[in-house]
Amino acid sequence: MLSLNILINVHKDSITILGLIITSIVVISFLHYLYRWSHPKCNGKLPPGSMGFPLIGETLEFLIPSRSLDIPHFLKKRIAKYGKLFRTSLAGRQVIVSADQEFNHYIFQQEGKFVQLWYMDSFSAFFGRHIDDTAFAYIHKYSKKTILSYIGTESLKEKLLSKIEIIVNQGLQSWSTKASIEVKTSITKMIFDLSLKDLFSYDTAMCDENMSEKFGFLQGIMCIPLNIPGTAFHTLMKNQKETKRFLTDILHERLNKRENERRRQGDLLDQLIDDMETEDFITEDFIVYFMFSVLLASFETISAAVTVAMIFLTDQPLVIKELTEEHEAILKSRENTTSSLTWKEYKSMKFTSQLVHPHYLITIYKVRKIFSNNEQQILDVSDYFPFKTISQKKNFFGTGNG
Repeated sequence: MLSLNILINVHKDSITILGLIITSIVVISFLHYLYRWSHPKCNGKLPPGSMGFPLIGETLEFLIPSRSLDIPHFLKKRIAKYGKLFRTSLAGRQVIVSADQEFNHYIFQQEGKFVQLWYMDSFSAFFGRHIDDTAFAYIHKYSKKTILSYIGTESLKEKLLSKIEIIVNQGLQSWSTKASIEVKTSITKMIFDLSLKDLFSYDTAMCDENMSEKFGFLQGIMCIPLNIPGTAFHTLMKNQKETKRFLTDILHERLNKRENERRRQGDLLDQLIDDMETEDFITEDFIVYFMFSVLLASFETISAAVTVAMIFLTDQPLVIKELTEEHEAILKSRENTTSSLTWKEYKSMKFTSQLVHPHYLITIYKVRKIFSNNEQQILDVSDYFPFKTISQKKNFFGTGNG
């Protein structure tokens, strides 16, 4: 009986010791994992920063929306604490965020050489294309050359300027009949309609639905890729299917017209279809995603910038006065006041060209009141906005591929 009790006690002690050993191993492994998470391996020296919680990192704080026109709080807080270059973890990825303009410019120069292109998982899932690094450089070069041939300076001089003037006048006339408008939505539709008509010869009057509303993807792209009803990513993917179907229909309609009627529009879409015969990477899918990328780039940033500019200008009556005087002077110098805007007139808008420069646009909101009530003479935009805190060089926050 005594020996049995001894055996039972020894067995219990063994279980206790084994439990302590397992617990110790788990705790040590977890602590080691936390250390490795917060101190990731690197061949060189990593910048300062915090990797946040395991797996989720600092994603939740990064995704907190902000209606401020200032630098997002997530970036501002870390720039103040760590400097313009810091490490973090976003959407399950360990990344380095750069707010240094010279470094960002260098990174873009080295893309495909010392650094590789990378997109968030939600972005890749949305576009649905994975191009290897060796092909990317060639495709990028082709895309840039093709787009500039249709929306570059020469095209702007010869065709686009008059078309832009027409659609802006039509938009302003439409606005004047309404009690109120949602500025960004209206500008987005205006630019969207112009881009579709000029680049793909598609008249949005043929479509019953306002498709420009389906292209508001940027907030959805910068999210955790959980395709669950009610999430931003689910809405993103739903809209992606609709826009892809819409653009695919435009492409197939053009292909049928070219085959049956032997007729070309001479636009960007025709150029892409022609190049299908000589470029192996150009497929129908590629053309659809190319069309989408061009449309998104044409209106998303422009509509936001114009909206912000209008907000700023409402608080600057002297700027509006100077703008009005410059434009009225151009109208008075014309022989025919109803004639279209010329390239020479556009280039003569010295005050306007300074005002629309992103450098001044970003700076305006930093200035609350820089006029004196008795100021009379207005010479230059910098007289209004003298705090040149934003460089005219490439200035952006590089996350992933920048």
